[in-house]
Amino acid sequence: MTLRERLTEIIEPRNENMLSRAYDWLMLVAIVIGVLPLMFREQYRIFRYFDLISCYCFVTDYLLRWITADLHSKKNKVVAFVVYPFTPMAIVDLLSILPTVNLLNPTFKVMRISRLLKVLRVIKVIRYFEPLEIILAVIRKQNKILYTVLSLALFYIFITALIMFNAEEEINPETGQYLFDSFFDAFYWAACTLTTVGYGDIYPISDIGRVISIISSMVGIAIIALPSGIITAGYMDELKSRRTVQRNSTDRSE
Repeated sequence: MTLRERLTEIIEPRNENMLSRAYDWLMLVAIVIGVLPLMFREQYRIFRYFDLISCYCFVTDYLLRWITADLHSKKNKVVAFVVYPFTPMAIVDLLSILPTVNLLNPTFKVMRISRLLKVLRVIKVIRYFEPLEIILAVIRKQNKILYTVLSLALFYIFITALIMFNAEEEINPETGQYLFDSFFDAFYWAACTLTTVGYGDIYPISDIGRVISIISSMVGIAIIALPSGIITAGYMDELKSRRTVQRNSTDRSE
């Protein structure tokens, strides 16, 4: 086994060896301490060290994945190296590193990126947290069905908003304006109603508006239940499939 193959075994998540599990935990800790400063308004001195440590870990991880890109890709060796920096997770890795690189060398004017980019570090958890990875795999497999449901939901929100915008003509006594002063207000209300959120900041007061709201809520429950059922069923199938693969690989190794 070559050194690059050994590195691939270590950096790939959930490989059944101690070094790989230790690497996974190291990266999870790096993600946590990299995100922790974003939870405080005041930036303490220790947060600077947290940022530097996490950045070193992310840079090392990025380089290791780049130099072993051909080993976990079906593409040609040269193509794999060229394409890797443009893959979604590689872009997330790079963007989460850039703000700290600016901290290390403030002369990099081009890299003056908002600290909000550091929030992208949370996305890196997907690589090491299997339930999230499974959900993403399910979404990729069921993307056509989910896209259809999303299109249905957006169409229903638009139609409901259009109906409510023209049906609810009452004046808000507090502002002296229409309850739904713009179509965006009606669209916002329809989205909240469809998802059964119900913030209560915008709501109809006329009888016809309330009837529309009741119908919208009932239909919204049905539409929201569709993707939930699809993802749940797909999650269980994907979980069973992965367990079968792991069981078969274990039997072959024995």
